[in-house]
Amino acid sequence: MEQPTNILQTAVSDTAVSFNMWRTLRLSSFQIGSATADILTASVWNRVMIAELGMPATWVGLLLALQYLLMPISFWAGHRSDTRPLWGRRRISYIWLGRGLVVLSFPLLGMSINLFEGGEMTTGWSVALVCFLLFGMGKLFSGSVYLALVRESAPPNKQGIAIGIAETVLIAFFPIMAIAYGRWMEDYDPRTFATMIGFTAVYCAFWWFFATIKSEHTLTVPTVASRSGGWGETVGKFKDVWADGRVRRFFLFLFVATFAAWMQDNILEPFGANVFGLPTGQTTRFTGYWGGATLFILILSFIMWRKRHPETLSSFAKVGLGIMVAGMLLLALTSVGEQRHLLEMSLLVFGGGFGLYTFGGVSLMAAMSPHKDAGAYLGLWTVCILVSKGLGTFTGGLLRDLFHLGFNWSFATSYGLIFAIAAVGLVMAAALLHGRQVISFVQDNK
Repeated sequence: MEQPTNILQTAVSDTAVSFNMWRTLRLSSFQIGSATADILTASVWNRVMIAELGMPATWVGLLLALQYLLMPISFWAGHRSDTRPLWGRRRISYIWLGRGLVVLSFPLLGMSINLFEGGEMTTGWSVALVCFLLFGMGKLFSGSVYLALVRESAPPNKQGIAIGIAETVLIAFFPIMAIAYGRWMEDYDPRTFATMIGFTAVYCAFWWFFATIKSEHTLTVPTVASRSGGWGETVGKFKDVWADGRVRRFFLFLFVATFAAWMQDNILEPFGANVFGLPTGQTTRFTGYWGGATLFILILSFIMWRKRHPETLSSFAKVGLGIMVAGMLLLALTSVGEQRHLLEMSLLVFGGGFGLYTFGGVSLMAAMSPHKDAGAYLGLWTVCILVSKGLGTFTGGLLRDLFHLGFNWSFATSYGLIFAIAAVGLVMAAALLHGRQVISFVQDNK
C-alpha cells in the first residue's frame, strides 16, 4: 500500500522545481479571505451576540469552538486529496468546495441575528448552529488541502518559507481587518451589519478564487494511487508517533499554551463593553492591538534569529510565554481595578509575548517534525492547536457565565479572574517545555 502513495508524492515533488515569490504571494492572498471570515465571526458577531443582545457567552463560545471540534474532517479531506482527485484536480476542487460552504454560511449569520432580535430564540440558535456547522466543515475541509497546495508550490528546501509566508499574511490581516471592521461599525446597527455580511461573502470568495485559480500543476495520478492509503494506515502512523514520550510531552506543552492563550478570545470584546462600556468600534480594535504587536515581534524575530537551529529556540518560546503572563496579569489588574488607561498597554504586552512565543513555538514544531514523517507530525501539532484553541475559547465564555451569572460576581471581578487563570496556564506551559528533549528528539531522528 505504501508504494503507490510514494509514486504520487514523487510526482508532486517533481513539479515544484523552483521558488517563485509571486506565486507564493498569490497563494498567500488566500489568507486575506480567511482572516476576514474569522474576524466577522469570532470578533464582530461574537461581540454583537454577547454585548448587544445579551446572549450567554457559554453558548456563543460553544458555537465558535465547534469548528475546532470538527477536526477529523481535516484529516479525511487532506488524505482524500492525496489519494483521490476530485473533478480532475487533486487540491483546488477540494479547496473551492470547502470555501463554498463557508460562503454559504455567511447569510445564515445575519439571519440568526434577525431571529434573535425578533425574539425567536429557538429558531435563532438552530440557524446559528447550522451556520457554524457549515462554516467549520468548509474551513476544515479546505484548510489542510490549501496548506498542501502551498507546500507543493515550492521545492523541498523552500517549502517551510512558503508556508511561513502564508501564515504571516494570515496573522497580518487579523489586525488589519479588525481595525477596518471596527471603523466600519463603531456602534451596532442591524443594517450596517447586514451590509458587512454581504461584503464579506463577496470579498472572501474573490480572494479564495484569485489565490488558487491555475495554481495547481497538472499531474498524472496513477490509478492505483487513488485507492492507496486509508484510515487504518493513518491511525497506525499516529500510534507510532505517539509512542515517543517526548512527542507526548511536547503535545501537552503545545496544548496547554494554546488553551491558556486563547481563553481571552471569546470574552475580550465583551470585557471592554461590560467593564468599561466601550462601543463596538473600539472593542473590535482589541484584536488589532495585540495582533499588531504579535506580527511586529514575529517579523523582527525572524529577521534577527532566522539562522538559528529551530531545536535551540525553546528559551525564546519560554520568554514569550513569560511576557504573555505579564500581559494577562496586567489585563486582570485592568479589570479588577477598572483601570481603563492600562487596557491598550496590556494588550500590546500580551501581543508582543505572543509574537516571540510564536516564533519559538513554530520553530520547535518544525524541529519536532522529522522529514521522513513530516506530514504525520505536522498533522498531530495541527490537531493539538486547533482543538486546544477551540476548548480554550469555549472555556473562557463558560467561566465568564459561571462567575457572573452563577456566582453573581461583578463583571470586573469575573473577567479579572479569567485573565489570571489564563496567566497560570501559561506558566504551566512554560514549565512543561523541555528544551533538551527537543534537541535529543531531533538528534535521534536525523
